[in-house]
Amino acid sequence: MANPYKTREGGATVTVFVPYDCRNNCPFCINKQEYADMSGFSLEKICASIERMDGITPYCDFVFTGGEPMANLNSLQIMLDKIPTTHRVFINTTLPVFEDQTEDDILRFFEHNKEKITCVNISRHMQKYVQESPDELIARLPVPRRVNCVLYKKYPSEQLPAFVERWKGKGVTIQFRYDYTDTTPENLYREDDDQILHDLKKYFTYHGLDGCRMRNGYHFEHDGVEITYHKTLPYSTIVETGEDGVTYDILYDILIKQNGDIHSDWTGVMMDVDAYEKVVFEPNDQKWIEQC
Repeated sequence: MANPYKTREGGATVTVFVPYDCRNNCPFCINKQEYADMSGFSLEKICASIERMDGITPYCDFVFTGGEPMANLNSLQIMLDKIPTTHRVFINTTLPVFEDQTEDDILRFFEHNKEKITCVNISRHMQKYVQESPDELIARLPVPRRVNCVLYKKYPSEQLPAFVERWKGKGVTIQFRYDYTDTTPENLYREDDDQILHDLKKYFTYHGLDGCRMRNGYHFEHDGVEITYHKTLPYSTIVETGEDGVTYDILYDILIKQNGDIHSDWTGVMMDVDAYEKVVFEPNDQKWIEQC
């Protein structure tokens, strides 16, 4: 650690990488290589790290990702059971249905955890990279749900209205995502050459922009469907000198890796967990920048 830690009120978001893989090969996924060798992965150590982070920041958000969190419902349940109800919990998933995992299994899992899961974020893309479970299953989930769609490279922009129409009446919101591996501090808020933003403004009703140092969201609506266009930097630490004259590592995301190690960034930086127990809190800097 180069500097003392600072984070927003409540604590940095804790993203948990589940210790088992998915069956997908999405071209924009940077996590796949981490699952090539699963030796050292440990459910027990992940659970211990979840408990440690809960002890330090008992009101932070937890996000489960991978891999595929729902490829092993028993293990996912064990990890969820370690998280008290003071936290918001999100699951990033393709909502997989296997020969040995039926739609009813998935529905039972969410029914059992509906008081704990804040939202399930379901990957559905305009170009199909995964075997998709039925849209009707998504509509039946007893928890809030959002469809995440990465607009990757030369996406078929003329199909944007049809993609949104697909989700009408299914109780979901949509988040279109910029390929964050291409995001920089210089282009995070740059609009002139952002083709995705221009395409979305062409087809949908624009309502405004919110954001912070690290990420932002352009908000739209189409025939009752809420839409967000999300951009974020490919790392999660901002180095900044505060009004007190102290230079801080300001953390937005903390990662619990597949082996239970705790990182302070997406770029492989190990966190000084003892130092994080003395973290300085600042007000949440996410705010509306423009409203229409």
